[in-house]
Amino acid sequence: MLPMDPTKKISFTHSIGDGDLVIVYERHDNMKAVKVCQGTVLQNRFGVFKHSDWIGKPFGSKVFSNKGGFVYLLAPTPELWTLVLSHRTQILYIADISFVIMYLEIVPGCLVLESGTGSGSLTTSLARAVAPTGHVYTFDFHEQRAASAREDFEKTGLSSLVTVGVRDIQGEGFPDEFFGLADSIFLDLPQPWLAIPSAGKMLRPDGVLCSFSPCIEQVQRACDTLRSNFTDIRTFEVLLRTYEVREGKMGCSQGDDGNLSLPRKRRQRSNEGNNVQDSLGCPTVMARPCSEAKGHTGYLTFARLKCL
Repeated sequence: MLPMDPTKKISFTHSIGDGDLVIVYERHDNMKAVKVCQGTVLQNRFGVFKHSDWIGKPFGSKVFSNKGGFVYLLAPTPELWTLVLSHRTQILYIADISFVIMYLEIVPGCLVLESGTGSGSLTTSLARAVAPTGHVYTFDFHEQRAASAREDFEKTGLSSLVTVGVRDIQGEGFPDEFFGLADSIFLDLPQPWLAIPSAGKMLRPDGVLCSFSPCIEQVQRACDTLRSNFTDIRTFEVLLRTYEVREGKMGCSQGDDGNLSLPRKRRQRSNEGNNVQDSLGCPTVMARPCSEAKGHTGYLTFARLKCL
């Protein structure tokens, strides 16, 4: 859960208060972030919802509108925030994010450097991974984008864990104050090979670097630069396949032994004519791949700083 207040940890039993951020869940593909304000209402296709009715309820509550429609009020976890945040740039999604945090070996107390910040999707999950004693320093060369990200981290209660800086990491490198202090570094840059020498100076011995690139040519050039000071260089492409699980009816027949055989259709000829009778439909749970699948997002290249 996101630490909205350092003195008040969120859980599914924590009551929603005036000024809290909640995720209003209509369905899995329709959610929005809403700040709770006394005297304000939310209007959608299900009716009018009064914020005053939400205050005091625990996260996860089902609330009703004036028309009897309902939504769920969920806590703003990094997973949900990734689905509702404003897209200022292309973002990383859950499959890539979870892979990055695992392979960067990020645990509570780590100091992580990131460039660039973008929409802050990954940064939000990095902050939870290093909490409560670690810190994420993220940099973006675009001043307005950095300011917007800073506002988002204030909104989600992460400002104590994340510091946003405006800096051209490709041209200037990371600030010298982090020399030899970073446990992990993440690069999302068009020319990561320009920032890799600086990143190598910022990492602790045996620290891990990850570079995200959409094109294989970027990966090849980055790997050439990594070979001088890094080892254990590996590149991955994470492809996620989602399945739909639902109850439906299939044709099934009963064998002589009383057991259900494989689904099929049987033709039975009656004594009175050529009537065709299909076997009865049996309710069953079916799983099948979703018709729409997300394809390539980018390549993740990991490398470990050599211990001299």
